[in-house]
Amino acid sequence: MPRVQAQEKQDITFEQAFRGKPTDISKPLPVLKGWADAEHYLEMRPDAATGHVQAMKVDARTGKAEIYTAPVDGPSVEVRDNDIYYKSAEGNSIRLTNDTLEEKNPTLSPDGKVVAFTRKNDLYSVEVATKKETRYTNDGTDVIYNGWASWVYYEEILGRPTRYRAFWWSPDSKQIAYMHFDDRKVPVFPIYSEKGQHGYLENTRYPKAGDPNPTVKVGVVPVGGGNTVWADFNEQDDQYFGTPFWSADSKQLWIQWMPRSQDNLKIYSINPQTGTKKEIYNEVQKTWVSWFDAVPFLQNNQGFLLHSDKTGWSHLYLHNMDGSLKKQLTSGNWTVKDVILTDEKNQVIYFTARKEASTRFDLYKVHMKTGVITRLTFGNYNHNISMSPDGKYFITTYSNLQTPSKMALLDNNGKIIRELGDSKGSKFDQYNLAKPTLTTYKTRDGLVLPMTITMPVHMQPGKKYPILISIYGGPNAGTVYDTWKADPGNQWWAQEGVVLVTIDNRSSGQLGKTGMNYIHRQLGKYEIEDYMDAATWLRSQPWADPAKICMTGGSFGGYMTCMALTYGADVFTYGMANFAVTDWQLYDSHYTERYMDTPAENPEGYKITSVMTYADKYKGLLRIAHGTMDDNVHMQNSIQLIDKFENLNKHFEFILYPGERHGWRSKNAHASQEMSRFIYNNLLDKPFPAMFTNK
Repeated sequence: MPRVQAQEKQDITFEQAFRGKPTDISKPLPVLKGWADAEHYLEMRPDAATGHVQAMKVDARTGKAEIYTAPVDGPSVEVRDNDIYYKSAEGNSIRLTNDTLEEKNPTLSPDGKVVAFTRKNDLYSVEVATKKETRYTNDGTDVIYNGWASWVYYEEILGRPTRYRAFWWSPDSKQIAYMHFDDRKVPVFPIYSEKGQHGYLENTRYPKAGDPNPTVKVGVVPVGGGNTVWADFNEQDDQYFGTPFWSADSKQLWIQWMPRSQDNLKIYSINPQTGTKKEIYNEVQKTWVSWFDAVPFLQNNQGFLLHSDKTGWSHLYLHNMDGSLKKQLTSGNWTVKDVILTDEKNQVIYFTARKEASTRFDLYKVHMKTGVITRLTFGNYNHNISMSPDGKYFITTYSNLQTPSKMALLDNNGKIIRELGDSKGSKFDQYNLAKPTLTTYKTRDGLVLPMTITMPVHMQPGKKYPILISIYGGPNAGTVYDTWKADPGNQWWAQEGVVLVTIDNRSSGQLGKTGMNYIHRQLGKYEIEDYMDAATWLRSQPWADPAKICMTGGSFGGYMTCMALTYGADVFTYGMANFAVTDWQLYDSHYTERYMDTPAENPEGYKITSVMTYADKYKGLLRIAHGTMDDNVHMQNSIQLIDKFENLNKHFEFILYPGERHGWRSKNAHASQEMSRFIYNNLLDKPFPAMFTNK
């Protein structure tokens, strides 16, 4: 086939960029559904005759595929019309509850015989076979919750994927651990809804920085019912509890504990029969300590694995069951990300890490006795891994900024068995594609950090181009990675003449915990100065229009954008700030105090990181957007900044989204349209094309 000449290549059309019209630039990779067993992975394929998707069991060694007749998913439970339904692996559905109250977070026991759930803030279970209900608690109210998380625990400690669930089955299905929350001392934050004739208030128990937190107890109850055994802590202490972990034999419940200052993490082993506790692990850092997402136990009580950043970089540590250190398995100025598999038979642990480059993830194995580390993935690519249950094989989906995603199957020595897919489409070479390039910038104090730059497709010599910087910027939440990003919308802006930039600051994770420690007690100051240093370098480039340097982001990215147009007003000229924090006194206790301590302990830190402190420096154009019912970053943040701007007689733009929470849902189309309008009006100096508003 003759090679397509540059002048013959085509641009992305509007319909392809924003309306989903196919480009054939890329094609789907195989859809994998995990592993059927140690030798076979599952792939979902459409049936040639019916078009229905069928699960295929594929032999890892030969590639031979056959129809997988066993259920792809095991038994499950769900809530429909406020009641719990059990669905067997074969697809049969059984209604387990029948009442007018809503059941929440139904969770099957490991043996599949019992479903635990919460109802009106009390903890219950129901047997699948008999539909017999057991009620474990009786004190649930609108401010006391059993097995249902208080807001700050859901958002910051247990995590959003829990959907407020705060109970955990023991591996033997005989006990349930749960948290009991008392929110009576937590201040109420009123969120106003404009709906209906009179509107209404949604009152949330939301502790802001320095406020009283919920009091919490952790208990264990037998599945058959009876008294709860409470772990031996004083619930009135100012403290936090992290996600608990059951030992494999169900004889111990390990609880993570921190004081409110969050600079000391302890793990206690709790006896479920008595509630007595024994300290297993104690970690202290000068800044803060992060919760453990998991505490993997070795078989036969041979120890446990911890993933700590106490040296300034995240590494793996092997401990004996009494907590004493057996061996530090990894070390160096690089970051371990996830433990994929522990193969105790062969004394090997498989893990992903940012070792070859901070912008890429690779798969490695480390020998538990010798400490020898072996890289298993290949090339200058970013790798996403799916490993077989015994670690004999793994599948990687790999790419970099210049190479569309591919998929390959390898053995546990890193030998490629075969390629499984390539997302490069049939018309990839027929388009003028703008591809990001990875580069670095230097901060004022000499740190080297990464950023990507996507140049306009049709650049003209001597012309100056506007720069759009999209960021998030929060701690350990970097966005600069050497991985393929297929975004037709970005292609459109590159065609229109916008330079697209992403930047990571020192706390992004690129420099490990060492980089994050800079921001302690001054969350936002170093970060915006890093962005200012990067933008100052960008402004100096011959192709840059220094009068059109725009930042945009949401949440922490919205905060960074507001800081850019105030603290960094001499560098940034435009900004679009969505659902932004504007003063850390207005955000929740656990997140804010981790980095800042309380307002009483650190008044100067709160002052120098508040957007309002620098409002008088504002001179560009900032567009502020917020949802009226944002229960995470309250609209109070934007309103206080707006009040400050108005008192200073400053010009700005504001978009209010009625009923919207944190991020846009029903108003996403409007938000995207208005972002595009802002770019055309202020960065490109072009009329806003009518096609953006035509449905």
